[in-house]
Amino acid sequence: MRPFAYQRATDASAAVQALAAAADNSPLTEATIQPLAGGTTLIDLMKLDVMRPNSIVDINPLASAWSAVSLDGGNLRLGSMARMSDVAANPEIQRNYPVIADTLKLAASPQLRNMATLGGNVMQRTRCTYFRDVSYDACNKRFPGSGCAAMEGFNRTHAVLGTSEQCIATYPGDFAQAMIALDATVEITGKSGVRRVPFGQLHKLPGKTPQLETALSPGDLISAFSIAGRWPRSVYLKARDRQSYEFALASAAIALDVQDGIVRDARVAMGGVATIPWRAFEAEALIKGQKFDDALAQRVAEAAFTGAAGKKHNSFKIALGKRVVARALHLAAAMEV
Repeated sequence: MRPFAYQRATDASAAVQALAAAADNSPLTEATIQPLAGGTTLIDLMKLDVMRPNSIVDINPLASAWSAVSLDGGNLRLGSMARMSDVAANPEIQRNYPVIADTLKLAASPQLRNMATLGGNVMQRTRCTYFRDVSYDACNKRFPGSGCAAMEGFNRTHAVLGTSEQCIATYPGDFAQAMIALDATVEITGKSGVRRVPFGQLHKLPGKTPQLETALSPGDLISAFSIAGRWPRSVYLKARDRQSYEFALASAAIALDVQDGIVRDARVAMGGVATIPWRAFEAEALIKGQKFDDALAQRVAEAAFTGAAGKKHNSFKIALGKRVVARALHLAAAMEV
């Protein structure tokens, strides 16, 4: 690990001011200042020499103001500094938003969940081997214009949706799938004050600039997430190589509103298969207003992977992902709420 300076922010204003010193539009690997909360991803990447900040701003003092979880009038607010394990264990979350609890309980290990924050979790970076191993020079996320070694390399865990000629790295998180499925809003505290954006606008497709991963500007911090309404009929299903401490090969976050046997509203999001948290709007349109059955679940699953394109080693994800979506739909439809 390279030497770095450490500073501890006393409040949100101080944290934003310190972090804003990072150069505008610089790749995250070259940003000179980084925030530290749980640190479960940042410290790993610093040890690997993937991220090389010369200064770290400890934002843990913000936890007293940014870690509250509240359900007011049927609307949920999650402070970004809330720890994953605390939110997963919250009875109100388990009762009204089981998909959120599922995504958190199925991530990482108990030790990491006790440390990791919600805000840090959605900002975690890809597990692509070619990104995390600096012995490979061809990585457009680390060195824009250098190429993508995964294109012709071992790409079993890589994305089949949202890819570009510049990058096929998979977004690795679970919690983000619940957020995008439930139409969450992200509260961002930055140099110009507080603004709110749809969660679906937080992460950027790789396109020609895979090094620019989110819509955050230097100095921006995620301060909270909010969700309108309750979704007690919701579930997260995760297929992976082993039962614990492993990232998804394919996953599905499903939320249904069923009245008198008819699906009034449906949300379908997928993880492990795309370059960003992925919402399957075309698939959702097929199920709304319909009576749920096996045939409908299969049609929705097929539609969810419209446009998917596999490489040499990861094409199996398309068939696997369809099965995961169909199975998750069945689980959600069968829930007693």
